[in-house]
Formats: sequence, C-alpha cells, structure tokens
Amino acid sequence: MDQAKKNKDFIIRYINAISGVIKTRELCDQYIKDNSLTEHILFFDGVFPKYEMFMDEITGEGNRVIVRARLKGKHEGELNGIPPTHKEVLFPFVIGYEIENNKIISHWLLADQIMLMEQLGVMKQPA
Repeated sequence: MDQAKKNKDFIIRYINAISGVIKTRELCDQYIKDNSLTEHILFFDGVFPKYEMFMDEITGEGNRVIVRARLKGKHEGELNGIPPTHKEVLFPFVIGYEIENNKIISHWLLADQIMLMEQLGVMKQPA
C-alpha cells in the first residue's frame, strides 16, 4: 500500500474516532501533534458538544490529505460572543492535513462561516 493510501486511511480512522463523541485532549493526542488543531477541536466541542463530521470527499498525495466534509452539531456554548442558540447546524468545510509517523503535524481549514451564522440566526440569508 502506498503512503498516500495509508494516510487517507489514517484520516478516515481519525475522523471516525472523534466524530459524535466528547473530544478530549487524550483522544486528540492519539492522532494529532499540531497543538493548534487540538485547541480548535476542543473549542468547537465546547460550542457544539459531540459534533459530528461527515466526509464527502477525500484525496491525498504523499504526506498530505484533503477532506471535503460537513459538520453537524447543536449550538450549546458561546461562539465569538454569540450566546448558545440551541439550534442545530450543518455546514460545509474543507480541511487539509500534513501527516508524519501516523500523526497530524499541521493543518489548514476553510469553513462556510456565513452559512453557520445564517443557521444560528445572527445573519440574514441574502434575498
């Protein structure tokens, strides 16, 4: 099995392991060396407890993997000054990972924040 396939399989295992459960530092440490990613995950799990991720597409080359997915959760914690709305959200994102020795060592993330704000009711949808 080539390295790209191994890395894609690793990311699939990682996303399945953290989706729909309480995310802890110990759980993240099993897969992640990138502290900023761990902090991001822990923060968002405080805002959307036990959020789920649904992978729509995964691609990889060498030590890099890119995932197009959706996040589903219920807004139960403060998000950038927005108090909990208790609304369900589902919004798309794309994330890229760099993997070394079966650990995520860096990442980048693009999420549809406008769609999230519309679903939370703090921004109106365009007419």
